[in-house]
Amino acid sequence: MLFVKRDELKTGMRLARPIYNKDGVLLYERNSKLTAQGIESIRNFGLIGIFVLEPAEPVPPMTQADIDFERFQTMNVFSIQEELEKILVQNLRSKEDYIYKHSLNVAMLCAMITHVLNMKVDEQLEAVQAAVIHDIGKLTVPKSIADKEILSSEEQQAVHAAQIQGFDIIDIVYSSAPNIKRICVQAQKALDSLTTGEDISAMKMVNGAKVMAVADAFDTMTAMHAEKAPESEVAALKHLLDNPQVYDPQIVSGLIRSINILVPGVSVELNTGDKALVLASNEQNILEPMILMFGDNSIIDLSNRREYGDLEIRDIMKTMDNRYIMDMDMLKRQGIKVDEPEYVEVPQS
Repeated sequence: MLFVKRDELKTGMRLARPIYNKDGVLLYERNSKLTAQGIESIRNFGLIGIFVLEPAEPVPPMTQADIDFERFQTMNVFSIQEELEKILVQNLRSKEDYIYKHSLNVAMLCAMITHVLNMKVDEQLEAVQAAVIHDIGKLTVPKSIADKEILSSEEQQAVHAAQIQGFDIIDIVYSSAPNIKRICVQAQKALDSLTTGEDISAMKMVNGAKVMAVADAFDTMTAMHAEKAPESEVAALKHLLDNPQVYDPQIVSGLIRSINILVPGVSVELNTGDKALVLASNEQNILEPMILMFGDNSIIDLSNRREYGDLEIRDIMKTMDNRYIMDMDMLKRQGIKVDEPEYVEVPQS
């Protein structure tokens, strides 16, 4: 599966995921071949790009829940666009699709993390609300800068300044709920410390800010961008775990418990260059699952650091051309607990 920018789309490319309109109506089914009209529609939607299948790649399996999520995400991205437009009362001129989708993704991650950690209801609501609007300042960036794929250091500073100024808009609109701005400001300060080197250990961050810093960083690294390919969830998790001074370990743990990453059936690349298949997850350390080596069919438990201390997962395999089918019954007979999702068949194109 590859992410292709809208200006690089070509007729005949196959969709890896379905595309819906703002009302949730299916426009293009997965595995559909792009036509000239379809490419023009994607550009008109304002999408920065889409995921397509490689020429020999089979269609990735999707459950009904996966399909429902794609529809839910599209509808809510348009809803966020409408709400932010009401706040700004102007024509938005930046790469809106990314900003709206990023805001939605961060909000959903905040909702999942705060729920898993059983935070107070008001803290959950504040975190989600702040996540939806935290990037509103970026919508005021001039089109001459916003439409660029590569920004100079001065232009990057202009985008950052616009984001910071957006917090003043939040302060005005949410004057009766000061925690909303506080969450946005503290989370941004924590994220900025990675580049400025500022010591934030003395900053008393509210829980919502801790959650949003983790959610924002994770989605920023793993989401599709116009200027670069998304990083894998594994790389994003390593980044979060390697910087506990910025990302609260308890919050990162909540993120790990909220999402499925190294689950049975996922193909991975190891630091040795070898390829393997995840057989069983590790609840204590997500990065140390039980794996099946493709080279010799040996089974390795990465949590056994005494024997496999130098071996680690480098990334999730980026192509599924050589897909391996999991024999769930065999795994059960071996005493390995696995979930069996019900996949939706791919419509015939």
